[in-house]
Amino acid sequence: MKKMTKFALTSLAAGVAFAALTTSAQAQEQWTMTSTWPDNLDLIKIDQHWADLVNKLAGDELQINFRAGGTLMPGTEVFDATETGSIEAAGDWPGYWAGLNPAFSPLATTTSLFNGVDYLNWIQQWGGRELYEEIYGQYNMVYLPYGITNNESGFMGRTPIESLADLEGKRLRLSGRDQGRVLEQLGGSQVTLAGGEVYQAIERGVIDAGEFSTPGVDFNAGFAEVADYWATPGWHQSASVFGVMINKDAWDALSEETQEKLRIAADATMAWSLSWSERESSEATQKFIDAGITINQFSAEDLERIQEITNEVIVRGACEHADHAKVYHSMITYLQEYGVWRDVSAPFNMSRTMDNLPSLEEIEACL
Repeated sequence: MKKMTKFALTSLAAGVAFAALTTSAQAQEQWTMTSTWPDNLDLIKIDQHWADLVNKLAGDELQINFRAGGTLMPGTEVFDATETGSIEAAGDWPGYWAGLNPAFSPLATTTSLFNGVDYLNWIQQWGGRELYEEIYGQYNMVYLPYGITNNESGFMGRTPIESLADLEGKRLRLSGRDQGRVLEQLGGSQVTLAGGEVYQAIERGVIDAGEFSTPGVDFNAGFAEVADYWATPGWHQSASVFGVMINKDAWDALSEETQEKLRIAADATMAWSLSWSERESSEATQKFIDAGITINQFSAEDLERIQEITNEVIVRGACEHADHAKVYHSMITYLQEYGVWRDVSAPFNMSRTMDNLPSLEEIEACL
């Protein structure tokens, strides 16, 4: 009898232990995540950095199986796949979805407005994070911004662009709705191409010049092999934001503790991405110079004209869509509020210093 009791208790203990292990195993969520970026574009490193960090911080509760862009589906399809739950998450650049809602455009980048630190400040302390979640929330997704790069390279090609006058009649690869509107008023023609197609378009003369990303990304994409001229600064994208789209149902299945770990990983990746990108840009700029590329910089007068047109485009877009107005209203409010301390602390200040802001009053009238 005692042996039977001992056996029963031992069996019970083993059963409890097995059940605990089973429950633990079942508690670990398995996510499939992809990206808009293929392996040969350095921007994928931002997505990989976040996924790897999540697996370290929350590996007992969540394991992310990351796949490079194009391996599961075309990059253009990752938004729909995440929205419907075909995959749990996807790294993106919000500007690709501006056709669905123009508010995605300033959530991705600005023409002649924010720099990288401005995006960091705005996202973390001035309500930007909440606007990402609000806009993506309309599509059954949670969004964690986790990547920031400072202004992009500018136009590279085989045709010299030394001033705004040289943009007249030029066919230029340019991404972004607002960017295209500014270029149109400057006399240029926007050509839409995937990032992986820019190299060949420059090489074959399909476009006069093109832009894609930061100097580090552009150099590693081979632009020094096909471009002779580089027009700076990259006013068309004064900074850029990247992040992860997460299916809302997949997010809700996580514990609050695990959700917080994903947010912590996003904040850590954001800080890393800005310094990583700036280091890459510094090294790549020297490589472009060593390769013999000629760098032309737009004059202060040209940049002032770009700012004037940009302000008009921002107000125009605000009056076309309430979400677009809401995002830009928040951004310009930040610049006004932060500008007080920014200017007092010069020359040790952060943020872009500018006097000619888009009219907050005109945007308010569109809300």
